[in-house]
Amino acid sequence: MLDFNFTPFPAIETERIILDRLNNKDVQEVFELRSNPEIMKFIPRPLAKNHEDALEHIKIINDKIDDNTGINWSIRLKGNPKLLGIIGFYRLQPENYRAEIGYMLSPDYHGKGIIPEAVNRLIKFGFEDLKLHSIEAVIDPENYASEKVLQKCGFVKEAHLKESEFWEGKFLDKVIYSLLEK
Repeated sequence: MLDFNFTPFPAIETERIILDRLNNKDVQEVFELRSNPEIMKFIPRPLAKNHEDALEHIKIINDKIDDNTGINWSIRLKGNPKLLGIIGFYRLQPENYRAEIGYMLSPDYHGKGIIPEAVNRLIKFGFEDLKLHSIEAVIDPENYASEKVLQKCGFVKEAHLKESEFWEGKFLDKVIYSLLEK
């Protein structure tokens, strides 16, 4: 079984972006992401109503890092401290050598290749540093933009679960994409 240790926190760089640890200074940007109905459309979680909700989300992310049960990064452009999004392995399955990747990005930066760049870097981190065997992504079947990103990054559709989650009075489908270590 894998044993994860995220201390010290592994900041990561790509050609254009820096992935680093979220902190309470990111509260406004986290609030903007988590309170935006368009961004949260395919994420069955409550919308943030205020900065306290955003701070609680940051705390949940950092608690998972501290207890080595999940890891998320802020997404920032090099040379700009503003948080654009969040990406990470928020559900780890060390006994299965598997992790679930998830991400969200400010609409101002959609279509600029930022998420594929970040996903490809986390794939490398997941397989090389964490020693994962597989990475999965669970998405809404109508989230075509995310589906396109996953396919572009080499993920394949593994399953379509019908009405597998109950959220706000209705049953939702989910689609699982996965990538095996090459």
